[in-house]
Amino acid sequence: MAQTIKAGLVGVTGYTGMELARLMVHHSSMELVRVTSRSEAGKSLAEIYPFLNRLPLGDLVITQPDPADLAAECDVVFLAVPHKTAMEIAATLLEEGVKVVDLSADFRLNDKDTYEQWYATEHTRAGLLSEAVYGLPELYLDQIMGARLIANPGCYPTSSILGLAPALARGIVRSDDIVIDAKSGASGAGRGKSIGTLFCEVHDSFRAYGLPTHRHTPEIEQEISKIANTPITVSFNTHLLPVDRGILSTIYTKLTADLSLDEVHAVYTDYYADKPLVRVMPKGQLPETRFVRGTVFCDIGLVVDPRTGRLVILSAIDNLCRGASGQALMNANLICGLDIDEGVPMAPMMP
Repeated sequence: MAQTIKAGLVGVTGYTGMELARLMVHHSSMELVRVTSRSEAGKSLAEIYPFLNRLPLGDLVITQPDPADLAAECDVVFLAVPHKTAMEIAATLLEEGVKVVDLSADFRLNDKDTYEQWYATEHTRAGLLSEAVYGLPELYLDQIMGARLIANPGCYPTSSILGLAPALARGIVRSDDIVIDAKSGASGAGRGKSIGTLFCEVHDSFRAYGLPTHRHTPEIEQEISKIANTPITVSFNTHLLPVDRGILSTIYTKLTADLSLDEVHAVYTDYYADKPLVRVMPKGQLPETRFVRGTVFCDIGLVVDPRTGRLVILSAIDNLCRGASGQALMNANLICGLDIDEGVPMAPMMP
């Protein structure tokens, strides 16, 4: 019998930590042996997450984040902590031979200056930026499998990049006129106290935020520029939906030629033919967030508007699962020699 991989989770009390704990309950080859939180140390997981009652993981006691203890007990560690916090913990763990999947933004951007400009803080471990592998398996599968440090993509970038990748890779849309209109459930703002995410502020309303300075902008531009092999600037616009989970990105592009929906659909189905966690919808169908809720799928729908010469791409993911913890688990599976989909849910929670 194969040896169980021991995993640690730094930052268990946020939504991404909560989601990862949910996923790890059913993992057959990886066991969560350390969970940390400065505010909840000493409690069992079931005390803060009653959904884990009478499950083995519920008895796990939360500890203070201690890199030495994590290194001694874990083969791989997930960092579900804010940016700036992750970089030092990651560096210490890597020095001790532990593999790291970082869910923060600390290693997603290749350029130190770009990171410091958008996140308004110094990057103290810039030497690791060239080593970190951007954890989008559809683009970087081989590199992920040989990595020890994964920069887990942001939720909006996952939806946007997967939506744009085939069109840019095949050159069927222009690179100079891309508008991303993205909408996320309230869990995307995190579990911290904020007036803007109170029930009465979110329920029965719909609003834009972060225009035009959302921190996921350079991440999207970095990755789609690589795909297109040319620098790309996008108009990235974010909105808050009155739902718990889900992202729907509506991406407006200009076609480079007079292509039919059949031709565009063929480009997408061919590009994702060997990438089963992206589902290109049948022609005439459009994705909905409820059909990916709690899963690692990305559903893509396509609309060709011959009157305007536009290709409209719609991309739906679950922001907590594919957009964070589920994708982190996929990446951990890969760097630990497991199948990419081990332990990740494939059927959505319905209704």
